[in-house]
Formats: sequence, structure tokens, C-alpha cells
Amino acid sequence: MLPTWWIKYSKNGQVFRESSGSHDEREAGRLLKRRLGEVVTGKFAGLTPERIRIRELTAEVVQDYRENDRASLMQVERRIALHITPMLGDIRAADFGTSDLKRYIAYRRRQKASNASINRELAILKRAFYLAAESDPPRVNRVPHFPMLEENNVREGFLEHEAYMKLRSVLPDGVQLLFVVAYHVGCRTGELLKVKWSQVDLVANRIQLAPRTTKNKQPRTLPIYREMIERLRLEKQILDTKYPDCQAVFHRQGRPIRNFKKAWAAARKKAGLEGLLFHDLRRTAVRNMVRAGIPEKTAMAISGHKTRSVFDRYNIVNDRDLTEAAGKLERYLGGLGILSGIPDQKEESKAESNERKTRLQ
Repeated sequence: MLPTWWIKYSKNGQVFRESSGSHDEREAGRLLKRRLGEVVTGKFAGLTPERIRIRELTAEVVQDYRENDRASLMQVERRIALHITPMLGDIRAADFGTSDLKRYIAYRRRQKASNASINRELAILKRAFYLAAESDPPRVNRVPHFPMLEENNVREGFLEHEAYMKLRSVLPDGVQLLFVVAYHVGCRTGELLKVKWSQVDLVANRIQLAPRTTKNKQPRTLPIYREMIERLRLEKQILDTKYPDCQAVFHRQGRPIRNFKKAWAAARKKAGLEGLLFHDLRRTAVRNMVRAGIPEKTAMAISGHKTRSVFDRYNIVNDRDLTEAAGKLERYLGGLGILSGIPDQKEESKAESNERKTRLQ
């Protein structure tokens, strides 16, 4: 059996010995030249980065999310455990490249994963490499390029007011209040479920979201208006009487609501709205705010959209919007006289009739 070639080099007086992992002397020579080049250019950070594996890098991402109390921690842990680690966990970070990315994407597509899901997983990998590169000393020598897949995930679901009234009437009390508030302010469900009465001001009619409870870690203020006012006041009275120790605004018999999937599914079925998502309330609120003439900057501050591109995806145009737009354009162009050249249909019919009579004579 042929021997495995080892290489030897030094940096700042420290000697490094490294296996080339190859029986080919030329392969070992190429590795030695690469290492000497990294030493000269300052890119050599020791042998630790050469040994670290993807599973170790993703573990750092989980720790980063935990330390920063990120709301999506559980989702990240799940993606890593179910998909990233089984496929890529044992690969050395130094060897990871385009071929591994392509192989991973193909693997996930065979599992019928959407481009959006795959992109979220690639983002975790990218974050893992950046964290490793920014550590002191660096744990990787380079950050690979992570091209994102094209996504076609424009949201289309929304709730008309008539359907809102119908669904509200069949929801149980605890979830009903959550439903009413979500419909009016477009807040994320996870953010609402964390709201405590100490954050609700029923005099100024405001709900103050704490930075630690929002997705982007920024404080936000939500307005209390219309039916939200009376419902929140009534709920506070009931809570003070029956469940004085409960601090959660949205609760079931004094216990904070954590999951309401069953209640939501049952109510949708009763209302004949089985395809509706609770997240559609967020899209609906954004559209209602824009229709009401609220400045987009203000609407984004209420809904918590940080970027304009994401906000635009939620501001959905439907048939009624298009019909109203067509009517406005017709009135505008008519006022300019642009439509005056189009003959009236009744007058045109009379002209055609007279012409036919003339031909018959």
C-alpha cells in the first residue's frame, strides 16, 4: 500500500505538519504550495479551520439565535436537525463548495421542498460561515458564495369585511379577541401572543410592543380603535374579576394562549372559509390601511414591515381595486376630453340605421 504524503511548513516560527490525505506526491506538493501562499498573504489561520465540519458551524448559529433571543430559534433548530445536518453535517467546511450546494438543492427538491424553504436553509448555512469567519481567531478561511433560488411566493390571501364578521361570530372568546386585534393592526401572531396588560394603555388607546418580543427587535406602537376599544376594555374587566393573576391579554380561562390551531380550523369550517390562513389577517390589515389613505411609512410602522419590498408583497390588488382604478381613470381622461372622440353608442346606432335606409331607397 502506498504511503500517505505529509507536508511541513512554518509560520512565525511555529512548525506545522499536515497530512495531504493523498498517496500522490504531486497532490501533496500542490497542497504545500497552497499553504505557503496562505502563509505569505496572511490568509493562513492555522489547521483548526481545516478540520472543522458543517455541523459545528451550524451549532454556532443555534447558539447565536439563543443568545440574541431570536423568535425563529425553533424553526432554525428544526431545519438544521431535519435537513442540513443529515446531508451536510460531516463535510469539512474547508471542502464545502458549489458542488455540495447543488447536491443539497437537488436533494431538497426531491423531497418536494419549495424554493423559499431551500433559501431559508441556505441562509442558515451562509450565516454559519459568516459567524465562523468573524470569530477571533477565524474558524474558516473563506465564505463560499450562496446563490439564492428564485421565489414565487407572493401572498394572495385576504379577508373581506363580510367574511370577517362571519368568522368572528363563530370563534371562541379567547381566540376571538386575538382575531379582532390581528385584523385591525396586522401584527404578527407571535408578537401578539406575547402582549401583556402592562403594555396596553386604554386611556391613550395604544399597545406598546417591547423590543424583545418583536421579530426585528425594534419597539412598535399599535393603535387601539373601533371595536378593539370596547372588546379590550371588557376583557380587562372580566380578567380582573375572574383571573386577576393572569397578565396575558390573549388567554383561555386565565391561561395564556400558546396554540389555537384546532379552534381556528373548526371556526373556518363553520364559516365556510377553510382555505383562510390566520396570516391572511396581516395582509388584509396592510391592504385596509393603504385603502384608508394611511401613509405607507405609518402603515409599515404599525405592521412591522422593515423593508418596502416585503410590504409591497402584502399590499394585494384584487378585482375591486382594478375596477375602481378603471373608473377613476375613465373619469379623469373624460375630464381631459380624451374620451370625447368616442361616439355615443346610441347616436352611432341611429347613424347606422339611417345609412341602411338610404341604401334601401
